[in-house]
Amino acid sequence: MTKFDLHMHHERCGHAQGVIRDYIESAINRGLSVVGISDHSPFFGSAVDHEYPTIAMPKSEFPNYIEEVLRLQEEYKDKIDVLLGVESDFFPQYADLYRNVYAQYPFDYIIGSVHWTDGVSIFHKGRWDGLTHEVQVSHKNIYYDLISQSARSGIFQILGHIDAMKGFYPEFSDIPTAAVDTTLQVIAECGVAIEINTSGKTKDCGGWYPSDSILERALFYGVDVTFGSDAHIPERVADDWDQVSHKLKEIGFKHWVYYKKKQMQKVLL
Repeated sequence: MTKFDLHMHHERCGHAQGVIRDYIESAINRGLSVVGISDHSPFFGSAVDHEYPTIAMPKSEFPNYIEEVLRLQEEYKDKIDVLLGVESDFFPQYADLYRNVYAQYPFDYIIGSVHWTDGVSIFHKGRWDGLTHEVQVSHKNIYYDLISQSARSGIFQILGHIDAMKGFYPEFSDIPTAAVDTTLQVIAECGVAIEINTSGKTKDCGGWYPSDSILERALFYGVDVTFGSDAHIPERVADDWDQVSHKLKEIGFKHWVYYKKKQMQKVLL
């Protein structure tokens, strides 16, 4: 059985603990055969080198990150398949810039994640305070429109945590809109996978991203799924992997996927 985890960070992003080697060793200890390193992309659209020191690495550090993953990939090749990834922010106005930067490196996969809408972090705890129902719906629609745009961009193989806006506002899931289904249809048409991200358990919402109901609709529309712990400490690598595998089989999925050299690898459940 191929056991994999494609989403983890390390100290360069400014809010994770440990170095890349720590996460690889943790993956080996947890019986993984594939581990993907995917730290946060720098803010390439910023005029300064290190726009948000507690969120992402400086632009000047990005080549060093790539070099380290590739070096460790070679070092560990007889023990585990180390994949080169990145979790990339998606800003429509900078899509071409990000695309051109990533084209310079041999990524196995790129995770596209929407972390910001209207210039505000999706995890900002006060962003929902005092909003009318209509405005809440509008915010949710904007979020999913950005996810749809990210799917269409052609930059990404995987879309990260597609309902993470519920992280510190669990009621987000209950805001009624057709945007979720519309977005899943776009994702299916574009042939992009979504991740089951188990870091939701570390936020107020608990559980995983996305919800079981979204996964059921993803299966209906033919969306492929992958696994990412979104580990920010080495101890969380592959967190809940077996439970996610069981849940996917229960929902009706027959396989899940990972990417190597940007080629989809199917793994039977």
